Amino acid sequence: MENINWSDLSFGYIQTDYNVRCYYRDGKWGELEVCSSEIINIHMSATCLHYGQEAFEGLKAYRGKDGKVRIFRMDENGKRMQASGRGIKMPEVPLELFEAAVLKAVRLNERFIPPYESGSSLYIRPLLIGTGACIGVQPAEEYLFLVFITPVGPYFKGGFQPTKICITREFDRAAPQGTGTIKVGGNYAASLVAGEQAKEKGYTAVLYLDPKEKKYLDECGPANFFGIRGNSYITPQSNSILPSITNKSLMQLAENMGLTVEHRPVPVEELATFEEAAECGTAAVIAPISQIDDLDENKSYVYLPDGKLGVVCEKLYNKLRAIQYGDEPDPYGWVTVLE
Repeated sequence: MENINWSDLSFGYIQTDYNVRCYYRDGKWGELEVCSSEIINIHMSATCLHYGQEAFEGLKAYRGKDGKVRIFRMDENGKRMQASGRGIKMPEVPLELFEAAVLKAVRLNERFIPPYESGSSLYIRPLLIGTGACIGVQPAEEYLFLVFITPVGPYFKGGFQPTKICITREFDRAAPQGTGTIKVGGNYAASLVAGEQAKEKGYTAVLYLDPKEKKYLDECGPANFFGIRGNSYITPQSNSILPSITNKSLMQLAENMGLTVEHRPVPVEELATFEEAAECGTAAVIAPISQIDDLDENKSYVYLPDGKLGVVCEKLYNKLRAIQYGDEPDPYGWVTVLE
């Protein structure tokens, strides 16, 4: 603890004091349990290991200038985890249980919440896995819901700085009618090969196209995508995109700033018309995009020459961060303040 340099944290795992667990057995959820071990003891034929019965969430807690701790849009993460459970036949975690587990995990590990203005935050990872033993392809009868936390720095090194991404048509992160709209591990496993190839070529992420026709923008591996053109905030809509809570929040902020929000299918050719572009998600918040290289078509779309930051992206980023840290009022009821 004494050795943590809060302003120099990467987006990685640091051991903390406790995690919170709850088991689903005999058709019902049990009581919350506090655990100091990082190890999960599960059967070798648990469905999470063989048939992908696994879902997770990611949310953050922030320490404000006033010393208070704020958790951002916890209810939305709870609802999304319920949708993930329905999508792969796992029991829904009741919202009251989800929120109680998150609050308990944060309170028990409060000493790991980075100080205000350190550039770091507390990352909260709820996890739901099938632990029941099955050798045939079917849902388990037993499950584990767990919440652990870890202090993190920015997802992209350098924080709110422009990054380069690429388009490749060789890979999809999810099928057209598959699991793209829910937060399950298989989507991320499917993005690993393309993601690593992109990093080897000097890009931070892949911008995927729709898996059916390869005509429309989908999302980046770890984040949603949006573009700014004139007075419009434009973000792709499809049945294989994960509904980002950050993107949902930015759409609301953009609307309140007087921008027109367009949530619709976005043809890949439209990239040439944007003045700004960015990735957005819990981990990165907003990561401005300086350039998108279409590797198959040998085209480049340049948005932020000379390392400049987009005016609209920066305004949205500052507004969202101010609400998350309590520097500005929260008229939307997004923040839960720990008393």
